[in-house]
This record gives sequence, structure tokens and C-alpha cells, in this order.
Amino acid sequence: MTAYLVDTDWIIDCLYGRNDAAETLIELAPHGLAVSLMTYGELYQGAYYARDPNQALRGLRMFLRGKRLLPLNRAIVERFGVIRGDLTRRGLKIGDMDLLIAATALHHDLILVTRNLRHFSRVADLHLYERQ
Repeated sequence: MTAYLVDTDWIIDCLYGRNDAAETLIELAPHGLAVSLMTYGELYQGAYYARDPNQALRGLRMFLRGKRLLPLNRAIVERFGVIRGDLTRRGLKIGDMDLLIAATALHHDLILVTRNLRHFSRVADLHLYERQ
């Protein structure tokens, strides 16, 4: 069973050797870690355009081993539309990639591990990881 959806910022921090990110993800791993298809795309963009793409891609592939990749489906995209409409109406718009990540976490009832609490806290009922 997967309990956590890991956002791009935490994975990048982990890949760049930020100890708190690596330690936290190691602690959470036994509960199950997943990566959304949108995060997957953001990570590959960064790796392909890194100073050393081959090294970056190797590190990324190693990190992704054992993580569940969550694709989009009709229910997630519909939830995205509802969230986007609500936030737009309230004047609290955030980026579509973040909204798709949030919709994925909500659909799978996962806790989102992100450093972007300012944006994601706008999404109703989204559970956010807060380090104790």
C-alpha cells in the first residue's frame, strides 16, 4: 500500500544530496512512495537538460526504482477540473502541473510530500506531509 506521493522538489533535493530530503524519504519508504506522471515529466526534463544528462538520467532512474508511477486517468482529470474551477473562482489559481499532482494525490488518498505548501495548501482536503 502506498501512503505518500512525492513532489518534484523533494526528489530534486534528494538527487542533489540534500540530507534532510534523503533521510525523510528513507523514513517514509516503508509506507510506500509514489510519483505522479507529471512529476516524472518534470524530472526527466531537468535530467535531459542537466550539465551532464547521462549522469542525471542514471541518478534519476536509480531513484525511481521501486517507486510506484501513477498515471493520469479520467477521474483524476475530472478532479483537476473541479479543483481548477474552484481555485480560479476564488482567485487562488496555481499551475496546472501542480493541480494535476494534487488531483492525483486526492484520487489515490495519498499524503503529498512537497515543499510548496503555499500553493498546495489552497487545495481543499489535500493532505500535506509536515515533518515533525
